[in-house]
Amino acid sequence: MNKFISYLLQDWKVNHDTSSKCRFILFMFRSVQILSRLPAPFSIFSSFFRSFYALIIEWILGVELPWDTKVGTNLRLIHAVGLVVNHETIIGENCTLRHSTTIGNKKLPDGSYSDSPKIGNHVDIGSNVVIIGSITVGDHAVIGAGSVVVKDVPESAVVAGNPAKVIKQESGVRSQNEFCSEVGD
Repeated sequence: MNKFISYLLQDWKVNHDTSSKCRFILFMFRSVQILSRLPAPFSIFSSFFRSFYALIIEWILGVELPWDTKVGTNLRLIHAVGLVVNHETIIGENCTLRHSTTIGNKKLPDGSYSDSPKIGNHVDIGSNVVIIGSITVGDHAVIGAGSVVVKDVPESAVVAGNPAKVIKQESGVRSQNEFCSEVGD
């Protein structure tokens, strides 16, 4: 039972200074992930809960974080408005996502769609960011507000702009707060 509760509340502590809405979204996200693993006789309940999740989180709260998205522990949401994440996106541990951010695939010239981004661990993503395509964002990277990321981002890099370019390359790992003070919150 402790393992179950720990899973549900894994994002709770890192969101202590965000809104209760952010905590609610993440609690619901983790809940529907657990319920989707229920065996066959209970699968009708998990289908109902997935629909309920989509109605409340996506339609009412305006956050598209599909229940089947692979997300590591300690996801931090700030403001959680207008957030769109493709379900094939992979997000590592200890990442921060801000409002009005889109992470997903793109339509290719032949009409097919690219893969979705893979976001490393300890990545800090500013507000109004677009990250699209089959790209990788390295661990400890910082994406500045308003950036459009269409190419891989190296580990420990600070990128900004449209298209995003490396504006600073760190040699060591620094805390998220140090990065935030450089690119704005």
